Amino acid sequence: MSPAMIFNIHLALGYVPWLLCFAAYIWPRLRSMEPIEAQRAIAMLHSFRFFGLVFLVPGVTGPDLPASFTGFAAYGDLATGLLAMLALAAVARPAIFWPLVVAFNLVGVADLVGDYYHGTVLDLADHAGQLGATYAIPILYVPLLMITHVAAFYLLARSRRRQRAAT
Repeated sequence: MSPAMIFNIHLALGYVPWLLCFAAYIWPRLRSMEPIEAQRAIAMLHSFRFFGLVFLVPGVTGPDLPASFTGFAAYGDLATGLLAMLALAAVARPAIFWPLVVAFNLVGVADLVGDYYHGTVLDLADHAGQLGATYAIPILYVPLLMITHVAAFYLLARSRRRQRAAT
C-alpha cells in the first residue's frame, strides 16, 4: 500500500472514532447545556488551535512540504484560536461573546475547508511523509475540530429558533 493511500485512509477514518465518541459522550452533554456554556466548551477546544503554527517550524515538517499549504494551515489555525480565546475572555459580555463565537466558527471552517482544498490541489497525500510530527494534526485533531464547528452552528441555529419562538 502506498504512503498516499495510507494517508487518505487515515484522513477518512479519522472521522469515525470522533463521530462515535461525539455521538455517545459529547453531543448529549452539549445539547443539555445552556447555549452560552455549550459554545464556551467548544471555544475552549478551539482556543488551542494556536498550535497550528507548528507547521512553520523548520524541522517539525519536512523541507518539501508545500509552503502554500503550511502557511495557510498555520495562520488559519492561529486566527481561529485567537478568536476563540477572545470569545472566552468575553463570555461575561454576551453582546461581544456571540459575534466572536460566530467569527471563530466561520474562520475555523474556512480554514479547515481551505486546508482540505489546498491538500487536494497540492497533492498532499504524496507529500504525507513531509508532514513529520504534524502528521497527527489532520488525522486526529482536524476531524474533532470540524465536527465541533458543525455542532456549534447547529446549536447557534437552535438557540436562535428558541429565541424567536419565545417572542
